[in-house]
Amino acid sequence: MVNELLKMGEEVKAAGTNTEKLTSLFGDKVEAVKFDFTNAQTFKKALTEVDRVFLMRPPHLGKAEDLYPLIDAMKEYDIQLVSFLSLMGVENNPIPPHYKIEKYIEKSAVPYAHIRPGFFMQNVSGVHSLEIKEQNKIFIPAGRSKTSFIDAEDIGLSIAVLLHQPKKYRNTVHTITGPEALDYYQIAEILSKIIEKKVTYDKPSYLKYRNYYIKERKFDKAYVNVTVALYFMTRIGTAKKVTDGFYELTGKNPKTFETFAHEHKDSFMTLICQIKLDKISLFM
Repeated sequence: MVNELLKMGEEVKAAGTNTEKLTSLFGDKVEAVKFDFTNAQTFKKALTEVDRVFLMRPPHLGKAEDLYPLIDAMKEYDIQLVSFLSLMGVENNPIPPHYKIEKYIEKSAVPYAHIRPGFFMQNVSGVHSLEIKEQNKIFIPAGRSKTSFIDAEDIGLSIAVLLHQPKKYRNTVHTITGPEALDYYQIAEILSKIIEKKVTYDKPSYLKYRNYYIKERKFDKAYVNVTVALYFMTRIGTAKKVTDGFYELTGKNPKTFETFAHEHKDSFMTLICQIKLDKISLFM
């Protein structure tokens, strides 16, 4: 997203908990500033001389209320548009925190453009890749449901388009997906072909998944509970919808999962058996 905005000629301020990380990612192309959702004293520097905002809930903040102070602070600045990274189908499911965050932004009177993507392809190559690499299995409690996965790079381009044209997209909502809906058995088949070893779909129960990620993977309970809620949404069919939203915003076709898997083949191989959960929030 940042690189897409820079290509469009925008000046970007990147705010997060680790400014050194931001500088290493973008160099002197952006202004990197210290920002923490839980520290209101960091809000002023992040919002000064900013007229558009990209807002993403960090994984470790499980409550919608954690983002309310920043949204309230935006009212004091001339914000033309805030684009919040939400979830596909969240308008019909008040369980995930994204639902309350959307509603709070709308009530704040700050102009908005919610982006509601399908599940990230990077969920498979990132947080869930450990089981693929070490156990040759996909360990996700999604049952036989289908998901219209989308590449995070496509999401980033969509957000850049919204922020680049704030008047055009004022108070709008956009659901964007990949070009097809796949179940995890199909994902396993694609990965098996690409990495040339058999990958299976384990299809765990919610309880088995939750216990494993808390006790074995040592993930925070609040974070795991949110993911359980998201996979519950998937099972009731909210993740299978395929839309033209990405094409309508960008004029391009979204990437397929098979193409993505080829590009990120190493993420599923046993060459590197170490995974990191990036908790940096980019907000500009």
